[in-house]
Amino acid sequence: MLKLGEISLKGLNRRNFEKTLANNIKNKLRPHRSTIVSKKGRMYLEVDKDLSDKEIDFALSTLFGLDGYAPCLVSEKNLDSIEKCIKKAIIGNESFINSATYKVIAKREDKKFEKNSYELSCFAAKIVNSVYPKLKVDVKNPEAILYIEIRNNAYIYTQSKKTLGGLPTGTAGKALSLLSGGIDSPVASVKMASRGLREELVYFHAYPFTGAESLEKVKKLAALIAPYLGGTILHIVNFTPIEMRIKDTVYEREKTIMLRSSMMRVAKKLALKRRCSCLITGEALSQVASQTLSAMEFTTKMADCLVLRPLVGMDKEEIITLSKKIGTYETSILPFEDCCSLFSPKHPITQVKAEQEEKSYTSMDAGKLENEAVETAEMIFFDANGRERVES
Repeated sequence: MLKLGEISLKGLNRRNFEKTLANNIKNKLRPHRSTIVSKKGRMYLEVDKDLSDKEIDFALSTLFGLDGYAPCLVSEKNLDSIEKCIKKAIIGNESFINSATYKVIAKREDKKFEKNSYELSCFAAKIVNSVYPKLKVDVKNPEAILYIEIRNNAYIYTQSKKTLGGLPTGTAGKALSLLSGGIDSPVASVKMASRGLREELVYFHAYPFTGAESLEKVKKLAALIAPYLGGTILHIVNFTPIEMRIKDTVYEREKTIMLRSSMMRVAKKLALKRRCSCLITGEALSQVASQTLSAMEFTTKMADCLVLRPLVGMDKEEIITLSKKIGTYETSILPFEDCCSLFSPKHPITQVKAEQEEKSYTSMDAGKLENEAVETAEMIFFDANGRERVES
């Protein structure tokens, strides 16, 4: 049983959200076959018998659009069938065997059913106590719970798992997310995926200044967040020629802002090529020199497109907490530097004077190099479970 969250609040377009969610679930469960049926407030998933609980849990726990899910038994809507299902659900169930208290939560969506919710709870409680006479009812802090929902059928379950919520990936358009080897950018990508954005990723690689270890680190981060994104493509941009142009043509203090500006311009060109409507960055206001208000204003202007910064008002500890939650933290802190950190001056500009920096950027004459960076970018594909795959 799949419990819908924010989708339930949608109006005439709700069916489109449910259809996208169903497709996302099937995509994550491939190559196994699955069937999904939508009913009021719920979706019901049936899967191949050879699909393990672990595989199902991973697929649904890294999916946006659901409020929760529960493995359940299905019964006809008559008391004899429901009683048999309840006994099947609790006999041998460790949560009931090892508990001293329990409660029943009954919901009657079908108001024509012969018992109301309270009466159904009492009916189920008698069955539980016939199997486990020592169990006591505790409606406030039960150790075990039996759920019963009367809908098109009767659904009986003993565990309900919370999921990520949000909106189904692919319902809000497509974006290109700038991925570095740090803590912030993977979190930013996942946060925007929770609002329904389909995403591709771009990484700026500056070999030999950044080595194979740095690239492998970013590929691992892409694999870790790919399940949350419903699969993705990582674009690896050769940034060395642009790095060298910046090094040779601008003042030391300008290097960081020139680097960020060029990244945004290349990302914008790649986004247009890949039909992405906006960019995503992991910037948080005033976290580093390139993330002051004037610096972000300047780099946004240089990109000349919508730039989403979902972490902009968060502090570092909040971001670290989220990175641990999505499983990227341990990889992000591996000691392999990216091109931003390697080319950072000791005293970078923090208050950007736009007119002056635009002249500096123009003097680099990097347009041809930016176009070449886009055209020569390598693509690595990741499926909805984070596995790298080969495209013909």
